[in-house]
Formats: sequence, C-alpha cells, structure tokens
Amino acid sequence: MMTTPSHKKLRLVIHGRVQGVFFRQSMLYEAHRLGVAGWVRNRSDGTVEAVVHGTSAAVDALVAWAHRGPQLAHVEQVDIGPDVGEYSGFKIVA
Repeated sequence: MMTTPSHKKLRLVIHGRVQGVFFRQSMLYEAHRLGVAGWVRNRSDGTVEAVVHGTSAAVDALVAWAHRGPQLAHVEQVDIGPDVGEYSGFKIVA
C-alpha cells in the first residue's frame, strides 16, 4: 500500500496493564473490523507493540481504541511513531 495523504502507517507501543487481558486478540478483531493491516505482539517489558496501516480514518479509529483497549486493560500511555513497512492483513506475531 502506498502512503498517501489519506493513508497512515504508525507504530504503537501501549503501556499499562495490557498483557493477559486479551489485548492482542481484541486489537486483531478491531483491526479486521476497520480494515487495518499490520501486526500486534507482546514485548518482554510488559508493553504491547503494534504496527497499523490503513486509511487515515481507520488508523485513527484503531489508535483511539488502543488508548482504551479491551475491558480488562488499563492503558496508561500510547507511544506513537511512524512506520514504513508493507503489510497485508492483520495478525498476532510472537
């Protein structure tokens, strides 16, 4: 997918109580629902990292969701930066 003004490619690092609360599975569902490509994974420091690519509106909606997370999560902070990869579909990676 080429990056255009209507598309965004972001890398997120989500801090807080975000592991063991179905964060990755819930983000997978949301990404599929919104048509966002990329991946999500747990990191050894207790954060969750995700790369999200899609239309600006869809990526903005997924970023807004990441600030809340699933019901059992307690998101304290979301670090957001650019990403340059190419992805099709959305998956959970190790």
